Amino acid sequence: MTTPHGTPDAPLLVVRGETELEVEPEIARISITVTARGRDRRTTLDDLTRRNTTALDLIKSYGDTVERLSTGAFSITPELSERGRGERVHAYHGRVHLTADLTDFTVLGELTTRLADMELTRLDGPWWLLRPDSPVHRQARQQAVREAVQRAHEYAAALGTTVAALIELADTGTDRPRSTRAPFERGVHRASLAAGAEPPEPLDLEPERLRVSAQVSAQFTMAPPRL
Repeated sequence: MTTPHGTPDAPLLVVRGETELEVEPEIARISITVTARGRDRRTTLDDLTRRNTTALDLIKSYGDTVERLSTGAFSITPELSERGRGERVHAYHGRVHLTADLTDFTVLGELTTRLADMELTRLDGPWWLLRPDSPVHRQARQQAVREAVQRAHEYAAALGTTVAALIELADTGTDRPRSTRAPFERGVHRASLAAGAEPPEPLDLEPERLRVSAQVSAQFTMAPPRL
């Protein structure tokens, strides 16, 4: 592709346009890891299946609040004994990984607390996200273009002339939404509440605003200025 060059009759003006928006998240993503451990393979698998079903039923009970629920990795791993000869299995470790996306943040604290209180369950998150097709991305790109056009007019005005035509517009990058705080984590809970015990108080989880940026490069021609 031939790079455009300016001429005395049509000077070339190259500018950048960039913007950064601070917006509310649309999705809260949490990661749930259900585990089981035992000396018998079948018992370990049964325990893992029961806990996985309990976690799924709890998440699904929140209905349309949960936009997406998926099962990731599943494993049953034998742990060999360090003593003795041969392949003697000391214990079996089972694990299922779940991911849930929520759109109603008012119930997020309650759900995460209930999940974290489950037996041998690890909870990580939330991660605050925007949908891939969120209009925020389009808004950032359009604002970056307007910024480039405004800069071009300002530079031309400083030379006492005007912008004549657009030669090229290039998208130089749209950043993924980013936040500044680390996600909340809850470690593995090894025992659930005793029968009749009060449920834990819901966590107070405040959504964090996200930063979305976009950058463009634009080339214009100008009417010849009088220098």
